Amino acid sequence: MRLFEILLLLTSAGLLAIKMFCKKNNGMPLFIASITGTLLLIIHLIVEGYRIQLLFPYCITIAFLTVSVLALFDKTAAWKMPRFLSITLFSAGTASLLLTGALMYVFPVFQLPEPTGSLKVGTQTFHFVDEGRKEIFGDAPGGKRELMVQVWYPAQNTKGKPLPFISDADKVLKEEPVSKTFGIPTMFVEYMKNISSHSYENAEISGFSPSYPLIILNHGYSSSKIYHTSQAENLASHGYIVASIDHTYSTSATVFPDGRTTTMKTDEDLIGEKQYRNKVGKVWTDDITFTLDQLERINSGEIPSEFNGKIDLGRVGVFGHSFGGAASYDAAYDPRITAGIDLDGSLYLYDKKPLSKPFMFMFSEMGFDLFNKVREHYVYTDEELKEKGVTKEEIEKDIKGAETQVGHLEHVAKNGGQILYIENTEHYNLADLQFLTPLFQQFKLTGKISPARSAAIVNAYTLDFFDKYLKHKGGSLLDAPSGEYPEVKYLTSKFAEERP
Repeated sequence: MRLFEILLLLTSAGLLAIKMFCKKNNGMPLFIASITGTLLLIIHLIVEGYRIQLLFPYCITIAFLTVSVLALFDKTAAWKMPRFLSITLFSAGTASLLLTGALMYVFPVFQLPEPTGSLKVGTQTFHFVDEGRKEIFGDAPGGKRELMVQVWYPAQNTKGKPLPFISDADKVLKEEPVSKTFGIPTMFVEYMKNISSHSYENAEISGFSPSYPLIILNHGYSSSKIYHTSQAENLASHGYIVASIDHTYSTSATVFPDGRTTTMKTDEDLIGEKQYRNKVGKVWTDDITFTLDQLERINSGEIPSEFNGKIDLGRVGVFGHSFGGAASYDAAYDPRITAGIDLDGSLYLYDKKPLSKPFMFMFSEMGFDLFNKVREHYVYTDEELKEKGVTKEEIEKDIKGAETQVGHLEHVAKNGGQILYIENTEHYNLADLQFLTPLFQQFKLTGKISPARSAAIVNAYTLDFFDKYLKHKGGSLLDAPSGEYPEVKYLTSKFAEERP
């Protein structure tokens, strides 16, 4: 909740209280309170912006101002009403303000975590067209595969205001995941256009270092690069160039330079099936390798850009959340990539030799529990199967696929990688989606941990991992449990052991 929103809500409650409980000579107190409320309303609209969630305080403030001004200048217009009507209006007003408070809580105007590095952050967005690949998910068969890639980087001499958290908000918010998931009208999420990032568009690249290591970032299935902004900003503030890909037709919305907006076309019901998952996954992996190809062209000057010579292509990392984590693991087989991280993602295209390079799997508590049960040969009871809504045959099929994935985890653990999970987290706690609404916790999409805390943990461990393997420094958080982050549980040694 923002300051002037809270003050406006409290002032509206005060107006109702004065009218209800100050029976005598309440004209002047009402007038003063109405003027105060009106000033707060004006400041709120100018500084914070209109929100449909505050419709009732807006109406109450304007109504009291109108009536109190009339009563002040026309004594005969004193607004007396039968007691039952006063009680009814007071009760309705109180209920509307309680509803307003609930809506403000459910749809918070959140702030992204401040980057922890010393460098300012700039951002640019590139439109790449892969002439060598046909688009297989779009409406127009035979078209070329197109990607929007946003790059965050260390910046200097920044000017103006930071870029909004959601660029092209009018188009993107029509497909916003909270309203889609819960069937909420778009008008209840329009306030998100007022949320700011910490990045400056087209800012000058910092001269702090001649070049910077590159990290390619991948969002989750049906999500967006938007919801990994804080992770990208934090890494950029510590001296990394971060290229975040919107995987077209597997995002909530992607806006192209000519104004076209693409939405989800890949099948959310089939993505759990191995064959279809591998099909979509192959496209994502190819997106990553193609993006790396384009960044090589940018760095060489073949594609004109301020990034010419600024990308250290000898130090390349990759990471992502959920399906994007799986894409990061699969893309890490590319010899140009040094190390990678999978944030709570099940794998695809896993019927091959496990990866033998620095890699970290960071799970939510629920995500780790699923793989751990497979590793320990856990047998689900009939009650648990019923609760999950699956048959014994279906769970056995899932376990068979998970067994192979566990083999990848064990190989990583035995070859210098890390297996971790964060206590009291669920799947969305590893992306900026966790900030959108506390409703996610009720549906077990986020855990009991606060979003700010889980974001701080993910950012700290991501930075420490890439510092170790791309900059050859740090790595202390990976060596042993940290008193600063007791929520992080280390399972590397367990997965490196022989199975029970």
